[in-house]
Amino acid sequence: MNRREAIEKVTFLLGGAMTGSHAFLSSSFTFRGTRLLSEEQKALLNEIGETILPATDTPGAKEADVAAFMDVIVTDCYTPAEQRIFMEGISKLEEACRKAYGKKFGAISPALREKLLTDIDKEHIAYMAGKKSGDPVHYFRMFKELTLAGYFTSEAGATKFLKYNPAPGRYDGCTSEKPWY
Repeated sequence: MNRREAIEKVTFLLGGAMTGSHAFLSSSFTFRGTRLLSEEQKALLNEIGETILPATDTPGAKEADVAAFMDVIVTDCYTPAEQRIFMEGISKLEEACRKAYGKKFGAISPALREKLLTDIDKEHIAYMAGKKSGDPVHYFRMFKELTLAGYFTSEAGATKFLKYNPAPGRYDGCTSEKPWY
C-alpha cells in the first residue's frame, strides 16, 4: 500500500465515522421511532401537572411542558408493561372524571380537578400500601413522579423555582498564603 492509498482509506473511515455520529446525534430524540402520546394526551398531562404543581409567583408544570418530558421518558425508558399501565392510566383518569362530573378533565374547574386528583391519590396510597412484591405501581404514582422530575429538571423549574446559581461559591484571586488553621 502506498501513501496515497493509506490517506484515501483513512479519509473514508473518518468521514464515515463523522457522518454516522452526526446522523445519530441529530436524531437522538426520535431514535426509537414515534412517540406514544398524542397531542390531546399531552395537553391532558400538562393540565394534570398544573393541578399538581400550579403556577404561583413561579411557573407551573404547564409552563415547563412536563408532558413533553413524560412522552420522552415513557417512550424511551419504560418497559412495555409500564407503558401500558401509563397509557391505561390516562384513560382511567378521564373515565373517573366523566363518571364523577360528566365532563373531560380539561373542562372542569380547578377546584374539581384538585378534588378528583386527591381522590385518585388516596386510591393510589391504598393500592401501594397493599401492593405485593412484583405488583406494578399505580399509574398515578407515575404521573406524580414524572411531573416532579419533568418540572424540576426543566429550565423554568430549575431557574425560577429552585435557587439557581450558575457559578456557586466565590473566587478570591488575591488571598494570603497563610494556612487557615
